[in-house]
Amino acid sequence: MSEQLKVPTMAEYMAEGKHPEVLFWVGCAGSFDDRAKKITKAFVRILNKANVEFAVLGTEESCTGDPAKRSGNEFLFQMQAVTNIEVMNAYEIKKIVTACPHCFNTIKNEYPGLGGNYEVVHHTQFLKGLLDDGRLTIEGGQFKGKRITFHDPCYLGRANNVYEAPRELIRKLDAELVEMKSCKSRGLCCGAGGAQMFKDAEKGDKEINIERTEQALETKPEIIAAGCPFCNTMMTDGVKGKDKEGDVEVMDIAELIANAQDL
Repeated sequence: MSEQLKVPTMAEYMAEGKHPEVLFWVGCAGSFDDRAKKITKAFVRILNKANVEFAVLGTEESCTGDPAKRSGNEFLFQMQAVTNIEVMNAYEIKKIVTACPHCFNTIKNEYPGLGGNYEVVHHTQFLKGLLDDGRLTIEGGQFKGKRITFHDPCYLGRANNVYEAPRELIRKLDAELVEMKSCKSRGLCCGAGGAQMFKDAEKGDKEINIERTEQALETKPEIIAAGCPFCNTMMTDGVKGKDKEGDVEVMDIAELIANAQDL
């Protein structure tokens, strides 16, 4: 598949004296995690299909600093953030889209204080915009009538009040959207936020991702939809932990749309 993907860099755009419509911020997970790379590729296939002029920073992109800040290393966060801001300001970046709510939250809410002011959208918001503008059309295809429950990422939902964009996209697939008992502003963390992804579990009698997966499985879904690579990992591990691997799939919203379109 990868040879068909068109992924220009900002450097290439600038060399031609052009400016892309949007910068796609890939993020660490989307760049290095094998599972999350599939989400990145699915999103790029959709951007190509909708003829969106986008670019990535490529090797000039560094971690946003979210894990450093959440785990208490403010100094490292500011170093990482300022480096990224200098690169983006040099390219005169105006609009950024990312498939990671952690990157989304950090660039949107914490970069302005360090001199980085951009319009930042989550990929579900961006995809909804493409649909609203008629640049992308989707039909349910293989997901028509399927029971899908959506897990709200903390940094998308409760931190930034983005609840409807992902749900609207699921409805557009003609799928049956079933809500968990803890959803939207009452959503439950997958267990990976706040840099927890990178540390050992603390003492207790149950992992958070197992609790959240149980809530998801109560809705009897065929698919658990996610909008965050870390949530995806935690929910996938939860599904494995409950021995439901063959019965329930965990998929990102971008993957649902790309697969519905056979991209």
